[in-house]
Order: sequence, then structure tokens, then C-alpha cells
Amino acid sequence: MEYVKLGNTGMDVSRLCLGCMGFGDANKWIHSWVLDEANSRPIIQKAVEMGINFFDTANIYSIGASEEILGRALQDFANRDEIVIATKVHGRMHEGPNGGGLSRKAIISELDKSLKRLGTDYIDLYQIHRWDYNTPIEETMEALHDVVKAGKVRYIGASAMYAWQFLKALHVAEVHGWTRFVSMQNHLNLLYREEEREMLPLCREEKIGVIPYSPLASGRLTRDPETTTERSESDHIQKSKYDATIETDRVIVGRVAELANRYEVPRAQIALAWLLQKQPVAAPIIGATKTSHLDNAVGALSVKLTSEEISFLEEPYVPHAVVGAI
Repeated sequence: MEYVKLGNTGMDVSRLCLGCMGFGDANKWIHSWVLDEANSRPIIQKAVEMGINFFDTANIYSIGASEEILGRALQDFANRDEIVIATKVHGRMHEGPNGGGLSRKAIISELDKSLKRLGTDYIDLYQIHRWDYNTPIEETMEALHDVVKAGKVRYIGASAMYAWQFLKALHVAEVHGWTRFVSMQNHLNLLYREEEREMLPLCREEKIGVIPYSPLASGRLTRDPETTTERSESDHIQKSKYDATIETDRVIVGRVAELANRYEVPRAQIALAWLLQKQPVAAPIIGATKTSHLDNAVGALSVKLTSEEISFLEEPYVPHAVVGAI
């Protein structure tokens, strides 16, 4: 396993982060394909054994069940001092006007609940899951600063927003002397590269570590467009992201397959190798519902694409409608 500093911090994270949205309770979540605890634990255990020390979840994933499963597994399989736990806050966790969002009330309440579910007394990376249009960013940033100073959070990060929003948050923190975001978890892969226009240059300039989600475009970069899976058939969020551009994306998927054949590796390794060379990407967040998915992902660290091959993969891309930030 390779390790890298997360943004402008001294904290080392594995070059691959295990995303834990796929671990939980299908009865509590919008995705029917999530794994229960018994089937999740072997994947988390293998990730630890392979040297992955970076795990990303969120309070909203299976309404807390993902955090519970991850927390129990890490207590059994890992050394907490070497593990980087990332979770997120924003999603609606209960009925009522204060059931979600990024108010001071919501952040402090939901952080304590996440800590309990994860079975830890601190979160390494606490992230705002989306932008809250109903709460002043000053209130959010001060609350995040306070939980850092209270010792409950080590670093803070953000996810899925417009570049102007992220810059505004960074500016507010700087003006008040509050804790700054160190990472951006955004939507980035060979089929969706709109983040290259403004967000990636901003992150390079501000020394922000980028930890992209959906690096394989929900699996679409790993198989022919005609091939379906349980997730591709039932995941309506995936459909909303990629169905509109399936014909133009077909060329890119074909080029991934061509390079995979040339390298004699799974397609996932080509897609991840492309992302790993993109600056300032620190650690793509990989989803794994089989241990073989981990083997494929780790193998990508050994694939070094040439500049000509990178251009070959990127050349067919056409502008896409913005998804993820709103």
C-alpha cells in the first residue's frame, strides 16, 4: 500500500479509501444492494490487512447502520491510532424541522451520535455532506471549529458543492481564525470531469486534498454498457447521474476496455490509475461489496499510464450537466 499526506496536513492516508455506503441495512436505506454486517466484516478486515487505513462513511448511510458496522469491525480488526475514520453530516436523520442540515444544533447533536455508533471518542475527518442553503456558513464553520477544539474531531472536510461555495467557506474560516477544510470529497471519474473546470484548480491552489467518490462511475467504467447488475438496475441515483450521457460515454468505456486488454488488467485498474495521477487527488473512495473488488483496486497502484494513454482516455469527453453539487 502507498500512503500520502491528506492535503496540507501531517496525517498519512492510504492512497485508496474504502467507502462504506455499501455496508448497512437495506431496510433502512434507499439502496437494496447494501451488505449486512456479516457480509461487510470480511471486506473491512481484508482492507485493513491490505494496508488501507482510510475509511469513509456518513451518518445518513442506512440511517447510522453503516457507522455501527464500520465501528465494530475496526475495533476488532485494526489499531485505532493508525486508522483514519471519516464520516459526514447533513442528511435528514429524523423527522422534524431540526432533523438534518448544518446548524450548530444539528452538527453537535449528530456528531455525538456518530461517535457513539462508531465506538470512538474522536473522528479523524468530519465532513459536511452537502451545502446547507438554510444555515449561514459562519454558523456552520464556527460549530466545526468548536468540535475540533473540543477534541472530538481532528480535521474537517467538505463534499459535493460548487467551487464558489467552497471558497466562501475557506474565506470565512480564514477571516475568523477558525479551522479550515483540509479535503474535498467530490464527484470525479472518467465519465464525469466537470470538477476539473473550477474545483480541482481551487484545491491545488489552496492545498486541499481531493478524495473523489464514485471513481468507477458506479461500476459503469468496469463493464460494457449492455451488461447489468443488481445495482445498475435498482440504483436510481446512479441512473440520474449517468443515463443521460450513456451514448457519449460509451466511447470512453470502450477506450478503458482497450487499455485494460493492453495491460492485461481489469478495467477498474485503468479507471483508477487515471484518477490516481490527477492532481491533487489524494485517495479515491472505492466501494467494495466483494473482497475481489479490493484486489482489483489495490492493483491499480501498480498501473502507470503514459501521457499518451491519458490523452487517449480523456479525448472523447464532452461537457456534462452538473450533478452532485446540488
